[in-house]
Amino acid sequence: MNNVMSVIFASDYENKLNELTVHRTTASLPFSGRYRLIDFALSNLVNAGITQIGIVTRSNYSSLMDHIRMGRDWDLNRKNSGISIFPPFVLNASREMYKGKVEALFSIQGFISHNDEEYVLLTNSNVAMNIDLEKVYDFHIEKGADITILTHRACPTTSRRMVVGSDENGRINDLYITETPDVNPVWVGVNVYLVKKDLLMDLVVKYYARGFYDLEKDILTKNVAELKLYEYRVEGHVAVIDDVKSYYNENLALLDSDKRNKLFYGNGVIYTKVKDSVPTVYRENAAVKNSLIADGCDIDGTVENSVLFRGVKVAKGAVIRNSIIMENGNIQQNAQVSYAITDKDVTISDGRTIAGYETYPVVIVKGKTV
Repeated sequence: MNNVMSVIFASDYENKLNELTVHRTTASLPFSGRYRLIDFALSNLVNAGITQIGIVTRSNYSSLMDHIRMGRDWDLNRKNSGISIFPPFVLNASREMYKGKVEALFSIQGFISHNDEEYVLLTNSNVAMNIDLEKVYDFHIEKGADITILTHRACPTTSRRMVVGSDENGRINDLYITETPDVNPVWVGVNVYLVKKDLLMDLVVKYYARGFYDLEKDILTKNVAELKLYEYRVEGHVAVIDDVKSYYNENLALLDSDKRNKLFYGNGVIYTKVKDSVPTVYRENAAVKNSLIADGCDIDGTVENSVLFRGVKVAKGAVIRNSIIMENGNIQQNAQVSYAITDKDVTISDGRTIAGYETYPVVIVKGKTV
């Protein structure tokens, strides 16, 4: 797909992810033991041969830059293409952060226009899925679409989800943004769009000049009748992370081997930053059941229905259930952790009990000792 470039929006939903994005952007949020959320977008692009990629940042993006480096782990450290990272400021004179995707795209129109690719794939970084983007491109061309919107079947359990309705040919005839959660499954946008570059920039310049900033609300929903919008339905497992509850649920959902296999072995390999960690050590008292354990852990306690990232230490007598323990977590002797998310470098001291609830997991912020 040498005819397609991509723009990734690294930041969104930070206000709903609360403590998890105090020190990082959404794109660099750890996921499934050893990955970051942006790994899925980058891997899907590279697997489809898309190597001209711009990443638009907003705040707390130092961890993202450390993770990506020069893009070597995705074979993107190239001479004539690869990754370009854009700071969050619209104009050097004003030093103000962009207000929405429209303003962000307006601010990098030079990058978009000066590349030779005819099409642009826009994507958020809060979606974990494994998809063949070449099929999306073929669908777009076949339908003669102006914009192809990717969707999946789900319950819009949070607000700001885009619900899509289409006819038997996939032509979108209804599009709206949810204001309140809903427990009924519908076809929901995954914030991935394929569009011709010239059309995109025409829309961006037109709507930005009129003071509009929101791509979904201000452009897509207002042009259902005027533009040929088509829906591409994504098969396989799709995880959209837009608040703490969805982050917790989607991590633990991967304890299901069927969902895990669809996500990591569906249409191509999911790449991430390589770390030379030692294997996990299971000591005499270790009891591990239905859990994802990354390398470099040292376990001498009980772990059930949980996700442990690299370098986690679980001391003798410690019990972890239904929880997510991020990198270098230290769960000391006889500590009890349930329905919790502990960020990087968190220590749970001897004998302490941390307990949330399935619908409201407790979050311990990075570097804290409890």
